[in-house]
Amino acid sequence: MTLTESQKFHLKKFIKELEKYKGRHTELVSVYIPQDYDLNKIINHLSQEQGTASNIKSASTRKNVIDALERMIQHLKLFKRTPPDGLAVFSGNVAEREGQQDFKVWSIEPPVPLKTRIYRCDKEFVLDILRDMLEVKEVYGLVVMDRRDANIALLKGKTIIPLVKTHSEVPGKFKAGGQSAARFSRLIEGAAKDHYKKVADYMKETFLKMGGLKGIIVGGPGPTKYDLVEGDYITNEVKKKIIAIKDLSYTGEFGLEELLEKSQDVLAEEDVMEEKKIVSKFLEMLATKQNMVSYGEKEVMDKLKIGVVDILLLSEDLSDEKIEEFEKAAQPVGTSVRIISTQTREGVQLRDFGKVAAILRYEVHG
Repeated sequence: MTLTESQKFHLKKFIKELEKYKGRHTELVSVYIPQDYDLNKIINHLSQEQGTASNIKSASTRKNVIDALERMIQHLKLFKRTPPDGLAVFSGNVAEREGQQDFKVWSIEPPVPLKTRIYRCDKEFVLDILRDMLEVKEVYGLVVMDRRDANIALLKGKTIIPLVKTHSEVPGKFKAGGQSAARFSRLIEGAAKDHYKKVADYMKETFLKMGGLKGIIVGGPGPTKYDLVEGDYITNEVKKKIIAIKDLSYTGEFGLEELLEKSQDVLAEEDVMEEKKIVSKFLEMLATKQNMVSYGEKEVMDKLKIGVVDILLLSEDLSDEKIEEFEKAAQPVGTSVRIISTQTREGVQLRDFGKVAAILRYEVHG
């Protein structure tokens, strides 16, 4: 599952908030509740942990753990059931000075379903599971080849990760005085088939059981890539994962870069097409229906306050405080909010328009 820019923003902000707190002892409580898990069982377990905590030797640590657990139990009782994707809850005394009390409880319904149940007391909140949700899980396989060379790589986010580089035994130029042309041709054909089989085997080893693989893109100069894909070299299971074949001028590392460049149509549809579409719609309306759009912080905020904004576009380059300010203004009037990355041409254009834009519900003059 790929997180939206809005989900990433809020998750990063939550993690950043909890990262700044450190316990003096193992007294900060972290609990992860998987989806569909009985909330009452968690509450009962935390009550039992209160009893266990009563055996802690240090009086201050004992009190902090028991009180943190109690506040967490009371917080969980506010929920009728475990949310659909699970729940992560954190509690502890975060007072800056020893001997003081400042108990806080945080909870988050994660954007990715929780599968693991965790209870832990530590000097820091357990946040690795949430951080892991920010990691790019979905990848594409890249294969670039001609009759002489082949490169297999992964595309993770915007990064190409080389995996395999192989060279064929296809002979180079024919030397006069050697073998007959017919025999030489047979040698070339046999070496080419061995090359295709080797590449197909590497593709099977690399991609067949890879989790998060969204598809394989194959490219290269000339007809070689079609000989590989349309022949009997690649297993049907792997062949089903091929989503595009692209004509290239290069192989090797340059070929991988060229394949990425020429596959933007495929990748955009898979990843950021929605963002590109909505910003393109704003730009098109700006050119044809200027009274149906607005841009700039002050102008858009004024439109939000009178409830005429349908879709609010916010660049990820805005400060966290500014994004929250606009989200807060958008919520009461039912405005849809989209946080737009700057990794696309359209996202850069939005940034250059002042980082804030809006598509309105109806025409507004003046």
